[in-house]
Amino acid sequence: MGQVLAVVSGKGGTGKTSLCAAVASWLALDGQTVLCIDADVGLRNLDISLGLADEPAIPFTAVMRGEYDLSRAAAHPRISNLYFLTAPVTEAPEDLDPAQFGGLLAEARQKFDWCLIDAPAGVGAGFRLAASQADLAMVVTGGDPAALRDGARTAMALEQISRAETKLVVNRIQRRFFRRTKATVDDCMDAVGLPLLGIVPEDEAVALAAARGQALALASPKGASLACRHIAGRLQGTKQPLLHI
Repeated sequence: MGQVLAVVSGKGGTGKTSLCAAVASWLALDGQTVLCIDADVGLRNLDISLGLADEPAIPFTAVMRGEYDLSRAAAHPRISNLYFLTAPVTEAPEDLDPAQFGGLLAEARQKFDWCLIDAPAGVGAGFRLAASQADLAMVVTGGDPAALRDGARTAMALEQISRAETKLVVNRIQRRFFRRTKATVDDCMDAVGLPLLGIVPEDEAVALAAARGQALALASPKGASLACRHIAGRLQGTKQPLLHI
């Protein structure tokens, strides 16, 4: 039985979508079968971070309503075992049937080792749709006080609607900021109130890979990509080093 992981954030700009794509790519490169679902209805971008912007993909709504079989999910042309369902552009999250979405996730658990859902930023209807039926949740935040406050709010919202095991990823870390403010990763964990899953540095390779239509995992072996590889390893239960800041 596979696991459903909701990737969430309290605000935009945390790098949640890029992180979701990179972790999914590394899981697949480790031999896991992985389905990515872009649940950011109306603002979809996961295809860009996966390097699939030029590939045809069907919306997850068409699968959950029975219009297409899950086997029609787009296969990544360069990463074996990685598949993708995009978000619809003409629907609102409030109009989607949670029971139908739950049926899609139940089928995904049967057919994939992992299903990663890129949820919309914030705690609205799309967030609730993705998080309420997930087995695991990854709260993505930056290291600045405003991002950490939003991360804490997201963690509280998750606790109210989901039984998912929830962990924290501090993304886009800038070492200079942490040194000047004398902040630590422990401070981030205390502020959000979650155990740590990973630390990811700020890295221009993320934007460069997206601009070139590449998956980050294939474009770079270090920096943010390596940190996401370590997160993928931890999700699979293996001990991995943490970034030192």
